[in-house]
Amino acid sequence: MESSHGNCFNVFDANSNICVTSGFGPRRIREESVMLRTVNPSTGALPFQSLMVADLGDVNVNLYNLQDSCRRIQEAYEKIVAAGCIPLTLGGDHTITYPILQAMAKKHGPVGLLHVDAHTDTADKALGEKLYHGTPFRRCVEEGLLDCKRVVQIGIRGSSMTLDPYRYNRSQGFRVVLAEDCWMKSLVPLMGEVRQQMGGKPIYISFDIDALDPAYAPGTGTPEIAGLTPSQALEIIRGCQGLNVVGCDLVEVSPPYDLSGNTALLAANLLFEMLCALPKVTTV
Repeated sequence: MESSHGNCFNVFDANSNICVTSGFGPRRIREESVMLRTVNPSTGALPFQSLMVADLGDVNVNLYNLQDSCRRIQEAYEKIVAAGCIPLTLGGDHTITYPILQAMAKKHGPVGLLHVDAHTDTADKALGEKLYHGTPFRRCVEEGLLDCKRVVQIGIRGSSMTLDPYRYNRSQGFRVVLAEDCWMKSLVPLMGEVRQQMGGKPIYISFDIDALDPAYAPGTGTPEIAGLTPSQALEIIRGCQGLNVVGCDLVEVSPPYDLSGNTALLAANLLFEMLCALPKVTTV
């Protein structure tokens, strides 16, 4: 594996067991990925001819201590990014994005974020705890890990405890794109605006599978109706081509909620599209 030149790309599972309901996601995504091939004829991308791709396996998390698991994830990713690799992560619980971004910021400084999700994940706490899958981006803001003027959240929707659930996000400078503003339209124009906003600085992509409507992706723990379609998901990811993407994740896949495997199959294809959108991928 030649990583010293920054041309190594890793398919990496940081969360095989953090969450009981979503811990089997990475394994099932791997199983469904056998359906994938090597070339993307829609975009002309040749990822496996452009990058060295490796599955580094699972981070050895602490099943009994979430904070220690986050510490282990951060340390593992610091080594990965220090070697010049771009991590593509399979999840599992969305909490993992927090320690990953800690590692990213250590190398790149505050990064831009394209966050595709039904939920903003900027809650402060739940049941008195400040670390869970609904709080990662609040913790990231507090630690200065994000370039908040380059944070875009797409697909947000669902019921709430307040009439203005996005006040915190917008007060931080986030652009919040509600799912209802995406209904029945192409997202290509939106992604043109996103590319302008992100510029040439480092950007991280975090994609929660529940951004998609549960008709397409029922295998997740917190589904919300009236979500994005798979074609819109492709438009979002393909719209990142040319950006300085330094890492990606696809999270919250929970196979017990979808025995058909369709959610994991969709996740595997979206991860392939992320691979195709990475810098240095040749297109023809």
